[in-house]
Amino acid sequence: MDPDARTRAALQEHWRASDRGETEAEHAVYAADAILDYPQSGERFRGRATIAAQRGGHPADRRFTVQRITGSGDLWVSECVITYDGVPSHAVSIMEFADGHVVHETQYFTDAFAAPDWRAALAEPMPGGGDAG
Repeated sequence: MDPDARTRAALQEHWRASDRGETEAEHAVYAADAILDYPQSGERFRGRATIAAQRGGHPADRRFTVQRITGSGDLWVSECVITYDGVPSHAVSIMEFADGHVVHETQYFTDAFAAPDWRAALAEPMPGGGDAG
């Protein structure tokens, strides 16, 4: 298996484990000294154990739906919908790899919003959803 195929498989397993709530498998993709940044809240988490602890302590019921994984080499992007207690939030995860593990992840979150009427004649529905509903 080529390196990109291995990385893609590791990311797919990361998101599957996230959805199942399997903390150890979810965090196996991270280097021991990985960094996770949440720019919107200004938080930085250092180390696989700290990253796992902050996610493991989340009070909401979380579900993960991967929309797309793209990348090559040391830079990969996952587009997901993370549902917290039934409320979807769109997320983009940018992961930087070294030696087969994530060394830095930046995650961005946004809520869905209704498309304005003035753009209706220009737009078409995204495959698989993408609406505010």
